[in-house]
Amino acid sequence: MSKTIKKIIPRPQVDSDSYQFGDSYPPILQAIFSSRGALSDQDVATELSGLLKPDDLKGLAPALLLLSAALTEQQRILIVGDFDADGATSCALAVLTLRAFGAMYVDFLVPNRFEYGYGLTPEIVEVAKEYKPDLIITVDNGISSIDGVNAANDAGITVLVTDHHLPGAELPNAAAIINPNQHGCQFASKNLAGVGVIFYLMSAFRTHLKQQNWFEKNQLAEPNMASYLDLVALGTVADVVPLDSNNRILVAQGLRRIRAGRVRPGIKHLLEIAKRNVSRIVSSDLGFSIGPRLNAVGRLDDMSLGIQCLLTDDEYLAGEMSMQMDGLNQDRKAIEGGMQREAFASLQKIDIASDELAFGLCIYDPNWHQGVIGILASRIKDKYHRPVIVFADEESGDSSVDRIKGSARSIPGFHIRDALDAVAAKHPKLLSKFGGHAMAAGMSLEKKHYEAFQKAFDDEVRQQLSEDDLQAVIYSDGQLAAGDFNLILAEQLRDAAPWGQHFPEPLFDGVFYIVQQRLVGEKHLKLVLAVDEGMQQLVDAIAFNIDPEQWPNQSAKQVRVAYKLDINEFRGKRTLQLMVDYLELA
Repeated sequence: MSKTIKKIIPRPQVDSDSYQFGDSYPPILQAIFSSRGALSDQDVATELSGLLKPDDLKGLAPALLLLSAALTEQQRILIVGDFDADGATSCALAVLTLRAFGAMYVDFLVPNRFEYGYGLTPEIVEVAKEYKPDLIITVDNGISSIDGVNAANDAGITVLVTDHHLPGAELPNAAAIINPNQHGCQFASKNLAGVGVIFYLMSAFRTHLKQQNWFEKNQLAEPNMASYLDLVALGTVADVVPLDSNNRILVAQGLRRIRAGRVRPGIKHLLEIAKRNVSRIVSSDLGFSIGPRLNAVGRLDDMSLGIQCLLTDDEYLAGEMSMQMDGLNQDRKAIEGGMQREAFASLQKIDIASDELAFGLCIYDPNWHQGVIGILASRIKDKYHRPVIVFADEESGDSSVDRIKGSARSIPGFHIRDALDAVAAKHPKLLSKFGGHAMAAGMSLEKKHYEAFQKAFDDEVRQQLSEDDLQAVIYSDGQLAAGDFNLILAEQLRDAAPWGQHFPEPLFDGVFYIVQQRLVGEKHLKLVLAVDEGMQQLVDAIAFNIDPEQWPNQSAKQVRVAYKLDINEFRGKRTLQLMVDYLELA
């Protein structure tokens, strides 16, 4: 398969007369903000006062009644979480806040993905019974747990669902549901992560308790909900939800607290292990440094380790658990690397320009690790720019059915969860279960249905997408002038806003002269580039995870680069560096 070529095109710009910013932002940053839909200082403000209020959350009143009864009666509360970073931070936040509110019997349970799969299943309810809970609170899951909630109800256990995933046609019969995406919910931001949903619920509950003089009556210190924003920021960024204005406030405030040292010991130690300067971290540090280490625990082991790391106040224990998590992440990288090589080797045999390659790729190997298929799907999607589903054998306790588990990643313009819904409607017997978002989803099906599903999925993608849609596009904020390559602008861009999904970090493009190039590690390309033909203005650059068959290329004299301005800190010295997203011969 030939190398996928990406097309660099200018991001649509807004006329300067259409936006109103004060003097605090330079013109280049104002243009960048406006191209992302922010047209005034208010649109990029990140003060807590700008947060949406929880009042419009559907189901809030019955949820507060359930929580009030559980607290006043000191019921046994069990938090049932998910095995990713969003689920872990959601779980930790729920446990910490409820304990701070005075709940004496709060525990958590996270399904082991290899034994029970995702969500509140009937099997997990059986495990939950051992905790003798009066109330189960789901975090980052539950909206599709129809059978699990019924099983809990049959067992006399009340269920409060908190989730952010898209609901299906049927909702679980829970005593209360908090999900901004449920039908009829008027909450303005539909993009909350699971940790954002539970944060909003606990914030509303704290207000409710304060109005009842609960803290004063019980001689409890009134918790400051802002103290949990480090968890909210981490879960929000790691789950790659769109950073709308409300999520940007949550993330910005969490980052400020972390930089100021008001941070959970587990998060601090994970940052230090990743060699990040805690006092200068940005949102990408949460997404690319902590998120993978936290997710690795759920992919390869039991996420309970990650949750305990987030819960503990003990610095020594936090350090020990962080090192364990880092070790698991190294194992994850090794497993993923082997799977990636195998997948790419098989795909290399296909000519991407021919009709052989499916529009919707399904790839299966019985030897692949179930916990890493999501990352592999993401890597393949990035390389070949088409919706991808990677399957592995499903490791479950039920040996009567031979099932495989799939993890899907999509491209802009193709809603993967809705596509699976369409496949299920046309072919009711193919999918055993599925769920997810626009850009990511999970599913399981009987192995005997794999080839039929493979064709049905490709047919659905071909129905919705054209060949032009499969052209990978990079949106550039333009070319920088020679005078813009400086630390001042890099600092302004770095600190301007929490960048992330749907509010992307500024990306520029340009043609440079290659002065030096060499491999760093096995697949990172270190460059020295010249801005001008006279080689008078030089700048360092680094491209991660390059194709070693393409680079280094000693015959290359010029290169076109899509890059971000970055600051490299080494031994106390700060220098400008270009973080290369894409490069091609010029």
